[in-house]
Amino acid sequence: MPTAVRCSFFRVVLVALLLVALLQLLYLSLLSNLHGQQQQRSAHPVLAGTPRAEPRWQREQKDHLKGVLASGGVLDAGGQYRIYRHLLAREVGQPKDVVLASHASLSNLWHLQELVQRWDGRISLALFASSGAQAKLATVLSFTLAQLCPSVRQRVSVHLVCHSGDTVVFPEQDDAAEFAHLQTCQSVFSKAANLGTNIINYAGNASYPNNLLRNVARGGTGSAAFVLVLDIDMVPSQGLRSGFLDLAAQGVDPHLVFVVPAFEIRHTRRLPGTKEELLRLYQVGEVRAFYEELCPRCQAPTNYSVWLNLPEKAAPGRLAVAYVVEWRDPWEPFYIGSQDVPAYDERFKQYGFNRISQACELNIAGFSFAVLDSAFLLHKGHKLPGDFHSQKEAENKRNRLLYRGFKEELKMKYPDSSRRC
Repeated sequence: MPTAVRCSFFRVVLVALLLVALLQLLYLSLLSNLHGQQQQRSAHPVLAGTPRAEPRWQREQKDHLKGVLASGGVLDAGGQYRIYRHLLAREVGQPKDVVLASHASLSNLWHLQELVQRWDGRISLALFASSGAQAKLATVLSFTLAQLCPSVRQRVSVHLVCHSGDTVVFPEQDDAAEFAHLQTCQSVFSKAANLGTNIINYAGNASYPNNLLRNVARGGTGSAAFVLVLDIDMVPSQGLRSGFLDLAAQGVDPHLVFVVPAFEIRHTRRLPGTKEELLRLYQVGEVRAFYEELCPRCQAPTNYSVWLNLPEKAAPGRLAVAYVVEWRDPWEPFYIGSQDVPAYDERFKQYGFNRISQACELNIAGFSFAVLDSAFLLHKGHKLPGDFHSQKEAENKRNRLLYRGFKEELKMKYPDSSRRC
């Protein structure tokens, strides 16, 4: 065989061998990726395969979720929203307990992580989804949090609120695929935080029904004697729950609500847990009164100057009433109250007068306002005028007109009351 022909033959054989080797490598790579995806599916609570591979509690959670979604939920009184109560296995508050009720959109659900760390009791959370796609995503995210975060699974009840035309079904594998790689609680909250990047709260085409959400969250507190209603981006001081339960054990007037003074903190890297820590940050301007720049009158009756200068107590760990104040318009305090407090008026949506209206009714209904001496709340970040969405002023104007009519309605609802707003 001529030398040139022999070289060409070997060259062809060599190319063929290289091609076979490349095909084998490609096959092994595809096989490895497929195996990795199968492992992720078997590890993820929604994508998991056979029920026998799941712990019993996980199967029960999944069966419970399927049942809640299959029920179709219930419509609110106005027929505008669909409510799926207790997406996760139902656990209610104890009769002598105080439960924290909060609300969130999908974009700020990540705040739940710090709330769970600071509040050591039950939490009832109403989660709003503004579209069918968001409702599906909220379902997967809530379920994943419950599976990978023991504190969420054990202490948080989630209630999904969406538009009446949106129905939610149990997620398919494709719906949960983007969560398949998540293996830790922290990774789920990080995923949730990414969903909220560059989103301004209340902005968009869908109205945020904050008062409906507050009522839904309160309705999920079971038989608990007391409820603290907070926005999701607020954090309570350390020991607030246990301190209040000790105070309540001494006996309290059912027509008394317990005001928890609220503050804003500029930087959130480390949040103060005690009043002593709060006072140090207040003195250097890191902490200030809630709504100090936006609406000082909205928190003025709290009387921050008195609260900040209360004398030191002999027993620092004990919570007590510092003083009782009269309600003045437009005060909107955060407070711990009994289950007998009036519901929030669900006609108020978006920005303005949603909490003031309920505080106004509390006053006319005969409730008194007792300010706690050492407990406090923190809003993460200073509230600034430029932080709000462009429709804020128009919404505030609409709700102001609604509030005027609401106050006239209260005169007819409480004809024997000598109090006015």
